[in-house]
Amino acid sequence: MSVLDRYALSRRRLLSVFGASAVTALAIPLESGKALAQAVFATYPFQLGVASGDPSSDGFVIWTRLAPEPFEIGYGMPMAPVAVDWEVGDSASMRNIVAKGTTIAPPELGHSVHVEIGGLQPNRDYWYRFTAGKERSITGRARTTPAVGAALERVRFGVAGCQHYENGYYTAYRRLAEENPDFIFCYGDYIYEGRGARTSSGPNGPVENPRQHFGGEIYSLDDYRHRYAQYKMDTDLQAAHAAAPWFGVWDDHEIDNNWVGDRDQDGTDPKLFNLRRQAAAQAYYEAMPLRATSFPAGTSIQIYRRAAYGQLMNLNLLDTRQFRSDQPCGDKYGASCAEIGDPKAEVVGAAQEKWLMDSLTGSKSTWSVIAQQVMMMDLDREPSIPGVQVNPDSWAGYRIPRGRLLGKIKDAKVANVAVLTGDEHQNFAGDLFVDGAKPDGAPIASEFVITSITSGGDGVDQRPDMAKVQAGNPMLKFNNSQRGYAICDVTPKAFVTEFKVLDAVTRKDGKLSTRAKWALEAGKAGIVQA
Repeated sequence: MSVLDRYALSRRRLLSVFGASAVTALAIPLESGKALAQAVFATYPFQLGVASGDPSSDGFVIWTRLAPEPFEIGYGMPMAPVAVDWEVGDSASMRNIVAKGTTIAPPELGHSVHVEIGGLQPNRDYWYRFTAGKERSITGRARTTPAVGAALERVRFGVAGCQHYENGYYTAYRRLAEENPDFIFCYGDYIYEGRGARTSSGPNGPVENPRQHFGGEIYSLDDYRHRYAQYKMDTDLQAAHAAAPWFGVWDDHEIDNNWVGDRDQDGTDPKLFNLRRQAAAQAYYEAMPLRATSFPAGTSIQIYRRAAYGQLMNLNLLDTRQFRSDQPCGDKYGASCAEIGDPKAEVVGAAQEKWLMDSLTGSKSTWSVIAQQVMMMDLDREPSIPGVQVNPDSWAGYRIPRGRLLGKIKDAKVANVAVLTGDEHQNFAGDLFVDGAKPDGAPIASEFVITSITSGGDGVDQRPDMAKVQAGNPMLKFNNSQRGYAICDVTPKAFVTEFKVLDAVTRKDGKLSTRAKWALEAGKAGIVQA
């Protein structure tokens, strides 16, 4: 295709989406830092909603992505930068604007914008919105963290993740938005990478999916962009993003099931898999309210980071995928093999482990929180079989790095450590020891594993196999197999986790209830029922 042909095609596309004024603007040579101005959209460009994230004591990130036609080639946008105005107000009415400006939505980033706001007051709510041309986004709520070292009586936040689009509706996110949390921690599996499927495997045979993925399994940057778009067009998910700032980390399905390092589950040549990783990393950044410090470089993206909530809570977000060595035992669930004790194995890598320990030992906060992806409890998954059979994709499959981390926490006498986890599509609450099969002394920390938003479909209160697992693992105090989320209510006296569950996710009117509350009391080891 000649240059003139490409120009004609681009011009026709611009006319159909933006109108003649956009073509005129694009014909003017762009000066450095300037962008396409006053575009006229034929279709609403903010179809993927708005979001805020990574709050600090003086600000946060605000995000949106322009996509008038999310599933078309080019998602309805010209391959040119577009000007986007933003505003931050001190009330939902947006009558008093405290910060505003103009940013650029670049085509290289899928016309996403990540505006880092600063200069705001600590520990208070703000609201924000975007304008492109004559189109305005919905208004979202954000909240700054308390001032460094400030006394704080309470922080209340949500924990959620594992939101397989095909398995159900995002009713849980709508209910979580209504909780008005200070922030939401998303532990990962924001999208799932598989092809569209009419059915899924259930405990009693195939079950029909209430909705389906668009297209096949995803590999390219466009594939990942389309998949994020499909998820983000869900209005319940949009409500959760608009309700509170998010701290997001990824797990495996943002790239491929059970990937670690440069290895996928299919034995793909690492050089080829790294091409997929690179596309997935860029798409993840484009889709999430992340700071520039998380801007991807090739396959690498900075996921682990921390946030402080005054003197009350030190929040440490981990990355348990990029730096992990290959799963032992052929990654077979409920397995036991010598590789579990590999002294060279890693889960978070030496640099991240040191960073975490420096944070834990240096913190002056009452509570130290480790917010991460895969279970840290070393549960015996087959108690009726001699020996300990583990989930090799969890910390239990990596005995040496797991024991090293917990041993360091114990030796350093770091108190009041709560671990928040996802991945399992079930609720768990239990205590952590260097060796769960041979607990020695008081628990080192306690772990709350939060169930999925939809992954696994309609659940049950407790699966029969998990009742046996709980009976055979004294450190495990609670288990439930329904869908939902958690609310963590943290005060100087206690860290309380409230497990919220839905009776169904395969219909939109699932009923929400509180299944259980478990707590850590400050200065005491081990969880208790609240």
